[in-house]
Amino acid sequence: MERTKKLAILVGGGPAPGINSVIGAATIRAELAGLEVLGVQDGFQWLMQGDVSHVTRLTIGDVSRIHFRGGSHIGISRSNPTKGEDLLENTVISLLRLNVDKLITIGGDDTAFSAYRLLERSRGRIAVVHVPKTIDNDIDLPPEVFTFGFQTARHIGVEIVKNLMVDAKTTHRWYFVIAMGRKAGHLALGIGKAAGATLSLIPEEFPPGKLPLKNIVDTLVGAIIKRLSYGRADGVAILAEGLVERLDQVDLAELPEVERDAHGHMRIAEVNIGEILKAKVQERLKEYRLKTSIVAKNIGYELRCSDPIPFDMEYTRDLGYCAARYIYEGGSGAVVSIQSGQFKPIPFQEMIDPKTGRTKVRMVDVNSDRYKIAAAYMIRLNQRDFDDAHELARHAATAHITLEEFRNAFGYLVEGIATQPLPQAGPHERTAEAPS
Repeated sequence: MERTKKLAILVGGGPAPGINSVIGAATIRAELAGLEVLGVQDGFQWLMQGDVSHVTRLTIGDVSRIHFRGGSHIGISRSNPTKGEDLLENTVISLLRLNVDKLITIGGDDTAFSAYRLLERSRGRIAVVHVPKTIDNDIDLPPEVFTFGFQTARHIGVEIVKNLMVDAKTTHRWYFVIAMGRKAGHLALGIGKAAGATLSLIPEEFPPGKLPLKNIVDTLVGAIIKRLSYGRADGVAILAEGLVERLDQVDLAELPEVERDAHGHMRIAEVNIGEILKAKVQERLKEYRLKTSIVAKNIGYELRCSDPIPFDMEYTRDLGYCAARYIYEGGSGAVVSIQSGQFKPIPFQEMIDPKTGRTKVRMVDVNSDRYKIAAAYMIRLNQRDFDDAHELARHAATAHITLEEFRNAFGYLVEGIATQPLPQAGPHERTAEAPS
């Protein structure tokens, strides 16, 4: 007698609010359709070693209320089965040993790529559907479609930054807040824009190619000087951690040896870029006889396992439902998406970059009004500061240097910018409404 085929669910990558909602909704929908559901513990970690003992049966009773909670009910890992053909084959064989012919993966771009390769390797024996998850919001979905977890991470991040802004104003200091985002700056910009932070720095705003550390340092120094010229000694800068991956090799060589994860990515959290920038900025300010108290703070781990906000709870239950329905109705080889309120599967092939052979990464569009509006509210040097003689004189006087010296020191920051922000408010309005 042929054994009943099963649906397996696994989670890869890093945590994101809403994982449990996907697991719960997918399990409920699949069980109601008569499928037995297995939760694969710790991502691909055990399957790729040929170990099939780390699985648990999921039932409606087990998962009916897990959507309220952060974290992952079945664990998570960054284990990468695509590092070797033997690992990929072990994963396929392990799933077949468990009598699994349907698999839902939940994860970011690396897990999506693993799902794609697994589907190819199974040669039709296992149907695979992927649910896109990352607080980085960098999976290449349509522009208006968020990855789940992003909205909750931004919400919690804004709450943290809101408190830091009050502290900054009260104590007359600056905060350099490092937000997660391995490559793209969606989270840093989303937090900074919503909170009204003094400025946000993301990798996308700088010209292509390697980024000198000096450019980041001078951007922050320029913002501090400009802020001081309007009588404010405080501020909060939100910095995307992905700036580290853009750094010039000369600057990277000065950093301590940094380990990489199973997918070959630099463990950016190991690079204390906030403390590095704090030291460099304070050193640069001394050249202008200025002294500013700066506190560096990383936020990221505080966001990843938060309980999802209602937006992500609803969104992820929809995604889980659609993933289970699609796969038990015979669908496979696609990423699940909800577009304009409608389920739309995106074939794996459309998510792969033909140049790299890897999953595409969605970057912030710095030519969009969405970004330009954010830039318009930032307190940082822009072209107007150099075109307006009064503004230039004000900033130069604050830095205790001549107009020409100020232009030579900071003018390069606004040259060759790919996008120009929308017009800013006048100086008096900026002072009155200046973000903290």
